[in-house]
This record gives sequence, structure tokens and C-alpha cells, in this order.
Amino acid sequence: MSPAPPLPCPEADWEPVDPFPEGPATRSFVSGRAAALERTRVVYYRRASSDHLYACVWFGPAAEGPPEAVHGGATAAVLDEAMGAACWMNRHPVVAARITINYRHMMPLGFSGRAEAWIDRVERRKVFLTSRLTDEAGKVYAEGEGLFITLTPEQMRASARAREARRAALP
Repeated sequence: MSPAPPLPCPEADWEPVDPFPEGPATRSFVSGRAAALERTRVVYYRRASSDHLYACVWFGPAAEGPPEAVHGGATAAVLDEAMGAACWMNRHPVVAARITINYRHMMPLGFSGRAEAWIDRVERRKVFLTSRLTDEAGKVYAEGEGLFITLTPEQMRASARAREARRAALP
């Protein structure tokens, strides 16, 4: 199996988007550079007319759970990040408080598909989301629901300080 197959093509009206404010998450478990080699490849998009986040997704050999199938944790991680990314893209800096994943069908290793995530409602600091992972024909393989909590200004400042300290320590 090739570790870097082409991802499914985005729809014509999808625009590439980096939903996270600090640029590409190179160390991300889901969409970082190391993950893209063998585990998962994720490229994010949005439509100008929508607040939904879309992603082209590939699951590689390091995402194996049952023999020759994608691990449920890899599926959950992709939907978790997509829901969080939908929040950040829509100016809700959040962390996950609870995610629930319903698995509809097993995915074979090498699966290429699409993720979609959107905000259902916002109640003060709570952001409620829905997501799904489909093949290009629209068959649903997994669905997710999430509760995410908006970070406080102090939490945002602490995160920025930690990020700067990490960057300063790099050679």
C-alpha cells in the first residue's frame, strides 16, 4: 500500500482553509506531517456560503485496528479534530469536552473519504457539533456528536505562552 495516495478531489466550490489560527498543525496527531506518512492525511476546506468544515481524508497502514481495517480510534480522532476545526474556523477557540462516535460500517485500510463538521448551537461557552465521515458516493461510515468548551482569555494566553516557549526551544 502506498503511504501517500492521492486524496479524493474536493468539490468545485470548496476552498482550502487552515482552520487553526497558528497555521498548519505540523505536530497534530491527525493532520500533522508525521501522521500523513502512514496514519492519516487530512486536508481541510470550506464553502464560502457555509459555516461547515469539509475535509478530504485518507487512512493509511498505521491506522490499522482489526486486520486490514481502520481502527475506531483513528476514525474518532479525525472526527474530533474536524469538529474542533469547525469551531476554530468559525471563531470559537475550543477544546473537546465530550465526543460520541457512532460507527456505521468498517473502513478498509487505504480508505479515502470525506469528513464534514458543523456547529449545531452555541450556549454561552458550550459549542455543540455534529460530524460525519463518508465515502465519495455519500455512504456514511461514522457519525459524531461533540460538546466543545470555549477557552477563556487566560487559557488562550497560557496556550500562546506555551507555544512561544516551545518555539524558542527549537534549534
